[in-house]
This record gives sequence, structure tokens and C-alpha cells, in this order.
Amino acid sequence: MTDQRLGIAGQDIPPELDRWNWGAFLLNWIWGVGNNTYIALLTLVPLVGFVMPFVLGAKGSRWAWRNGRWDSVEHFKRVQRLWAIWGTIILIGFLLLFGGLFGGIFYGFKHSAAYELGAEKLRASSAAADVLGTPITTGFPFGRININGGSGTAVLNFSATGPKGAGRVFLEAVKKGGVWSIRKMMLKPDGSNQGIDIVGGARGGTI
Repeated sequence: MTDQRLGIAGQDIPPELDRWNWGAFLLNWIWGVGNNTYIALLTLVPLVGFVMPFVLGAKGSRWAWRNGRWDSVEHFKRVQRLWAIWGTIILIGFLLLFGGLFGGIFYGFKHSAAYELGAEKLRASSAAADVLGTPITTGFPFGRININGGSGTAVLNFSATGPKGAGRVFLEAVKKGGVWSIRKMMLKPDGSNQGIDIVGGARGGTI
């Protein structure tokens, strides 16, 4: 008895179905297992895995049609649409999760007491004003902050810009008894190898 269902191995895919498959692109190897398209497991192989999602997006519909058993064209469309919807939901959830994580890190660094203390001290420095001019604006800080109760340490660097020039600030700060203080703070003007000691106001050594 001949199997009359569509999607029989070797059967050509109808032209209206041979298009980009978002479910295959977004869910790649998971989609592959669910659609009997095990070549999708190559996404787990280093280097090759970077290219495979794009290959699956382009050829996934054709492979899924050939490897599956479909009652009708509409059945195929419905199933592949569900894969695309779930892929989109997972992608959005992933972006929200990491967006919130990095947003929290960004906010924490930008509003950290160590950074704000350093920015305040920079703007109050006559040595910095001589080089950069006023007003001085500061950029996003990079580095590390470690806090353990009322104590902590911070090693940060951030950009500084004024009407006369720009540079980068490097600072070390400590927290004792819940209070932050600057241990070292240097301004390195752009185009110069000489650092300016913001704490002491003198020019320091080469940075």
C-alpha cells in the first residue's frame, strides 16, 4: 500500500514553501532534532556552528519537508510557523535577560560612589581644568568594584572631555567604614605620555 502523505523522502518541496525558515535559523539544532534534520547538529561544532544557522534558515524548509511526514501543505506551514514563534519568544526572552543584566551593570558602575567621587574630584581639580578646560564631562567607567559590607576597593578608568582637550582618568579607591576615598588618581591627556596626579595636582610619570 502506498503512503499518500506528503513530505515523503525525495519528494520536491512545493515552491511556496521553499523559503527562509525562521524556526530553523533561531532554534537551529533543537529545530533539527524536532524535524528529523540531524545535519542541524553541526551548529554544535566550533567554527561550523557559526555558519550553520544561516544554512538552516535558507535550506531548512526544504530539508524539513523531505525528512518529515506532512498531512498537507497547511500542516507544514502551521508546524513551521509554531517553530518560528517559539524561536522568537526565546530570542526576545534572551535579549531581555541579558539586556537587564548589562543594564544593571551599566547603571551600577555609572552611579557607583567610587566613580562619582572620582568625577567630582576631577571637576574640582585646577590641574585638570588647565589641561581640559571647563566644564569637564566624564564617560562610562570600566574596571572592577568589589564591596564587602562597609569595606571595598575599586579600580576604574573613564574618559574625560573639556573645551580644551580630552583624556582618560585612572583611579584607585577604597571603602572603609562605609566611606569611599581616593588613593590614586591620574589624568592622562590624549596625545601625551605624562600623567597628571589629580590627588596631588602634580604631573606624574609615564602611563
